[in-house]
Order: sequence, then structure tokens, then C-alpha cells
Amino acid sequence: MKKFDIPEYYRSSITGRIKEARRITDPRKKDFTPTELDFGPVKFYIARHFGFCYGVENAIEISYKALEENPDKRVFLLSQMIHNQEVNNDLQDKGIKFIMDTDGTQFIDWNELKKEDIVIIPAFGTTLEIEKKLDEIGIEVQKYNTTCPFVEKVWKRSEKLGEEDHTIIIHGKHNHEETRATFSHSSKTAPSVIVKDIAQTRTLGEVIKGNISKEEFYNLFKGMYTEGFDPDIHFDKVGVVNQTTMLATETQEIADYIKQVMTEVHGQENYRNHFADTRDTLCYATNDNQDATYGLLEQTANVAIVVGGYNSSNTSHIVELCERKFPTFFINSEKEIKSEEEIHHFNYPEKKMEITTGWLPKANETRIVLTSGASCPDTLVDRVMLKILDFFPGADNVEDVVHKIVSVS
Repeated sequence: MKKFDIPEYYRSSITGRIKEARRITDPRKKDFTPTELDFGPVKFYIARHFGFCYGVENAIEISYKALEENPDKRVFLLSQMIHNQEVNNDLQDKGIKFIMDTDGTQFIDWNELKKEDIVIIPAFGTTLEIEKKLDEIGIEVQKYNTTCPFVEKVWKRSEKLGEEDHTIIIHGKHNHEETRATFSHSSKTAPSVIVKDIAQTRTLGEVIKGNISKEEFYNLFKGMYTEGFDPDIHFDKVGVVNQTTMLATETQEIADYIKQVMTEVHGQENYRNHFADTRDTLCYATNDNQDATYGLLEQTANVAIVVGGYNSSNTSHIVELCERKFPTFFINSEKEIKSEEEIHHFNYPEKKMEITTGWLPKANETRIVLTSGASCPDTLVDRVMLKILDFFPGADNVEDVVHKIVSVS
């Protein structure tokens, strides 16, 4: 895989070496068991896969290149480069300005932009409507377009489905940048509708079966269907794609359910003419990170720590999986760990910070699951581990523990 030129301070001297050792011993990524770091009084289980993915490193490389190549120009990002506060803060500190927030709230009016300005398209991609605005201003957008190749893959799949007269059902969060971009691109060639989860998909199924009226559909899915969408016509042929960072199991459940509905409506012998049995469109990193999280769930541990941006979709799903078995704390960095007694962490469903006391159990051997999202630098994971190790003064030396692991690769 391509090696990207990203700032050294994003790279890790601890977990990075462990990742490389695992890559050498398991190049085909068949082993999803975590790496065990035994420090004596505390043991960490490090996920087989976590941290920066191809699309994120590509976006970071291009963003810093845009700054280097245009020292005398204004450089803008459409919105957050990735969903990680540390990375976005660093880019802002170096002079990049954000045009809008992740929810589309405008910080800088389009009229303030000039054709000489540099505008970077973030890894999530952007809508055709925004591309048109930039083109009308005269800004060249392709040179610093960091749209992830796996997001573009979803767009191409949607385009092909549209050419075959299918309606596109997008599994995603309708206010997420990537879903807004995918919806815009799919709308170009096909009627499209967004569903956020299996519960909403079951409601959509009742629409397809004719048990929910057209008027109710328009109310229930307001803002989540294309202009001119007619449920009496546009559910004759359907295909499912997704926001690449959603839970793979839920996307599969949604596709299976829609297939079941189309079989019920059109018959077993005819459903293939009405349902495109698409392969899952999750990116490889999302798949790997989720599979690695299932590997973590096989362990016995006292607590799980997930590091990442609080508005990161892929990280939130890792949190969701870990919560199935462990007391789980979603933190942005080691700064949220105030002491061995107090931790500040994010409640993703309720979108609020919480404080928990007595979060770190002290047993004969404390076992901690540790992982991060695809937009989190490995150095943050290092810093979290080192912060926790400070609470165990009798812990073995970090270099000695890491050396034992990497020396066998």
C-alpha cells in the first residue's frame, strides 16, 4: 500500500511499531486477535486494526501540500478535513480556514471567496451543488480534492444502479457530510432515499408494500428523498448503498430486509428483477476496524477506551460495539483522563460530555481494551496508554514490553 507523506508528529513510536510487526506476520489480515501488552499490574489489548486509513492519510498529505505549494494564497477547507479535533486544529493553526461546519452551517459566505483562493475538498467528498458554486467562482477544485476513493466507489455504484433504473436506498446519517455528498451524486441519475437504521428501513418496507400512504412517506422521510420522488412508482426497482463508515452488520441487515420485502411484493421468482443484490460498499478500513473490534470482544477486560473525534461516525460504531461487553469510555485524547479516579468522556447517542469517577478498576491485574477510529493519529493512542501507565508505578518498562512483541516478527 502507498506510503503517505504526513507530519511525523502523527506517527507513533509505540503502537506504530506494533502495527508494523503485525503487518509482517499477518500480511493478508486474517488474524483479528488483538495484541496483548503485559506491563505486569496492567495489561492492554490493542486492536489489530485502528487509526489512520488510506483515505485519511491521503487527505492529510494533500492538505499540507496545499499549504506548502501556496504560501501566498488563502487556503480553505470546505469543512473539517476529517473528524478529529487534533488534526483539524493543527490545520487551522497553520492558516487553513473552514468554510462551513460539518452540518453545513456556513462560516464564510461564498461571496467572500475569490478565484485565486485554494479550496480543499475533504475526505468525505462534497455535493455537486457545492462543486458548481466553486466552479462559478472560478476556483479549481480537483487539484486538492481529497475525496476518499472508497466514497467515490459508492458514487460509481449508485450511478450504475441509476443507469439500470433502480432507486437508490442509502444507509447513512442524513446530516453527515458523506451522506449528503452521496445523496447529491446518486440524485443525478436516480431517485434516492436515505435510511439511518433498520428501524427506519422497516418503516420504508411498509411504504413499499403499500401499508403506509404516500403522504405519510413524505412526512416520515422529510428531507431524506429526492425532489419529485413518488413512492408509488420509484420503489419498483431498488438497490442499497451506504455511508462507508456505518456498521457493516446493519447495512447487511438492511439489504437483507429490503430483499425480503421485494420478494414478498414481487414473488420469489421475480425479485431479482426488482432488487439489485449489491456487494457491501463499506471501505476496507471500516471493515477491518470493525472486525478487529469483534476480536477485542473475545477478550476478558475491565474497561475499554476508544479514542477519536466526537463527531466521527466510524469511531462511534466502534464505541457501540465495545459497549456490548465492556464499560466503555469514548475520549478525544489523554487530556480527558483527569486522574485514576476521574475521566471525562463523550456520550455519543445523547451528544454530551459526561464525568465518571472510579472509572479505573485496580485489581491484581487490570485489563484494558484500547482502540481508536480511522481518523485518529496513532500518537493519541500512545499518549492515552502512557497516561494510564502513570497510574501503575510498578508497571514494566514500555520499551522492554514493545521489544518483546516486535522482535518476534
